[in-house]
Amino acid sequence: METEFTPIASLVGGALIGFSAVLLMALHGKIAGMTAIVAGVLPPVSSDWGWRAAFLVGAMLAPAAIVALGGGVPFAVPVSTVALIAGGIIVGVGVTYGSGCTSGHGVCGIARLSPRSIVATVVFMATTFATVYIVRNVIGG
Repeated sequence: METEFTPIASLVGGALIGFSAVLLMALHGKIAGMTAIVAGVLPPVSSDWGWRAAFLVGAMLAPAAIVALGGGVPFAVPVSTVALIAGGIIVGVGVTYGSGCTSGHGVCGIARLSPRSIVATVVFMATTFATVYIVRNVIGG
């Protein structure tokens, strides 16, 4: 499996994520952690579900707008449905025990110099590196 190098798209995407996190903090005093945002629109619904729903709708409409304007959003799932479900469960357990996800800890927490978020992000990244190495070089995926 080969990974495509996309520095421009990655830079623009990262800048947009950072900009949205700054706007959410500046306008609402909230951290742009996707796990907490999603949790607030699922039962039991949070009292401030409106901004959460708007944030999620915007995250879903952005790729649709890019396609509508003639751009492309390459998307592929190179694993089986079972592996995809298993990965989702593992991520769900991880964000529960880690008290947040990569957007909350890695983007917003590190920007606030939170020691807990820095440690969590180091653990996320180390686990990612190990997983990719094992899948690509040991298992042969």
